[in-house]
Amino acid sequence: MKAIVLAGGSGTRLWPLSRKNYPKQFLKLNNDKSLLQQTVERLFRVISPENIVVMTNSEYKFHVLSDLRSLSASFPECNIILEQASKNTAPAIALGTKYCLDKLGCDEEDVIFVSPSDHIIKPAGKFIKCLKQAEEMAKKAHIVTFGIKPYRPETGYGYIKTSKSKSIQADKPFYKVEKFVEKPDIKTAKRYVNVDNYYWNSGMFAFTIGTIMSEFKKYAPKITKISSLSFDEMAASFNQMPEVSIDHAVMEKSDKVVMMPLNLYWNDIGSWDSFYDVLEKDNMRNVRKGDVVAIDTKDSLIISNKRLVSTIGLEGYLIVETDDAVLITKKGETQKVRDIVSKLKEENRKEADEHVTTYRPWGIYTVLEEGPGYKIKRIIISPKEKISLQKHNHRSEHWVVVGGVAKIKIADKETWIRENESAFVPKSTLHRLENAGKLPLEIIEVQNGEYVGEDDIVRVEDKYGR
Repeated sequence: MKAIVLAGGSGTRLWPLSRKNYPKQFLKLNNDKSLLQQTVERLFRVISPENIVVMTNSEYKFHVLSDLRSLSASFPECNIILEQASKNTAPAIALGTKYCLDKLGCDEEDVIFVSPSDHIIKPAGKFIKCLKQAEEMAKKAHIVTFGIKPYRPETGYGYIKTSKSKSIQADKPFYKVEKFVEKPDIKTAKRYVNVDNYYWNSGMFAFTIGTIMSEFKKYAPKITKISSLSFDEMAASFNQMPEVSIDHAVMEKSDKVVMMPLNLYWNDIGSWDSFYDVLEKDNMRNVRKGDVVAIDTKDSLIISNKRLVSTIGLEGYLIVETDDAVLITKKGETQKVRDIVSKLKEENRKEADEHVTTYRPWGIYTVLEEGPGYKIKRIIISPKEKISLQKHNHRSEHWVVVGGVAKIKIADKETWIRENESAFVPKSTLHRLENAGKLPLEIIEVQNGEYVGEDDIVRVEDKYGR
């Protein structure tokens, strides 16, 4: 069995923690591993690293590679497939399937399991048992989807309606799917909770390559046409794909879809309400993370990043504090967080997409202060890494080493600067910072100029191919 993990999403429902430049799948929400790492680690129980394909985009490539290499140093970089454009799940699955055929040497009888990268599922052992049962059903020319029995009315999930008849296989729980249902209103969602044959749509599927290719041919001819190319040609033509989900493209139309109920804990962390459900509560049913003082507060989630957050007399609230934004909302209202993000985008606010801290292949930087004509950053370069050889047309830079030793190149001169030493980079001058040591290199950078935007970078040489 092969696996396709979908890790290209830039979800906004957990704003301000999850943003476009560092979305949910990379966050460490419930333990010391990211949701992507937890997803792949589950799959390692039954699928080897070389048989796991991760679909993402160029912006997230090095996040994905870093996460996966921390789990398995031998994880093949070539199995990280970069989508040219965001085209939703159907084109991504088609491209991943083509990779399995052309690059992994699969044939049409091989089973592929498709999974989002940002769900919490436990216990893992029970899930793997279900996955093996789904594999056997997929080999019988079925497309297996996985449903979760609703335990609360949820307007943020799609639903699956199954037939009320008994399982189509006597010894295993598989039910014929009657239809997929869009995200309902609250009245409809309350009704679904009390109906036996409605399930949350988990977004996970299992099928053979031959089955999914046959269904694409029937119901998604535009995808099939591009899929007839070689993998490399298909990847190059990916932006010509229609933008459509696998549900709309195939699942809602196919008569081969069956559903397997997952009788275990599943949470897609699709809202702050869902996040509150995941974590342990104190005796007042509060979830508190960071520097929090709560008085007469109950049934609330309070997250502090750096500042002290204090509450008095609150009940049923969600408060999330980050370096540059604070979210305060009532429980049950968190599906509207995406409306906040939409409004920020309409106003061209950088907080919609960017964190104060930005991750790069070589390390991270944090904007400490910014104003007209200047910006101050803290830059941390990982051992044996370096920034690109670059220049800026509109700003100069001044570097001060806080920790470690920096190898620097300014114009044609290379030298070393150490803790408490500094260097100046004039405008329009080629330069590079490098950490040749074994410890992180920490730099304070002061930028001055008429424009200090991140797009004022002219790269001449870059080990990361940007």
